[in-house]
Amino acid sequence: MILGRLIDEHAAALVLYARQWCHTPEDVVQEAFLKLVVQKNPPENAVAWLYRVVRNSALSAARSEKRRRFHETVAARKRPTIFACADSSLDVEATTAALSSLPHEQREVIVAHLWGGLTFEQIAELTGASSSTTHHWYRAGLSELRESLGVTCPGKALIQHSKSSQPLCHD
Repeated sequence: MILGRLIDEHAAALVLYARQWCHTPEDVVQEAFLKLVVQKNPPENAVAWLYRVVRNSALSAARSEKRRRFHETVAARKRPTIFACADSSLDVEATTAALSSLPHEQREVIVAHLWGGLTFEQIAELTGASSSTTHHWYRAGLSELRESLGVTCPGKALIQHSKSSQPLCHD
């Protein structure tokens, strides 16, 4: 079969060629071969045609990657700070890691209540649990966070959502 021979003889060189412009050269080359397969009238010089398609697709992929990185960077800069700490010794990365290590139910309730502003009744409806169970998960999660971070609650809020005054140290 001619396609198999084209792949065997030219795919590696086409990947190397595409690598000049984009980070996904294998995908670009695979797409080029797929485009070749669906051509009603095969090109006169399939190899030259593949190089042109690979070049155009790789340049397009590079532009897409650049746009995506730009938009991700802009979005990251605009993202509000999750933690506003009254205690400047509180490590945001450690707090984020501690939150991530909580059981799913506790983490879900804490995020929904503190940062989402949902009531325990709303969270209960969302999770299919009772409001007393969601409140239990919330308090247990806060307790685990305090223990994991070595934080005591001296009566002041240690962690607050940047848009509300919901403290970590609810009691």
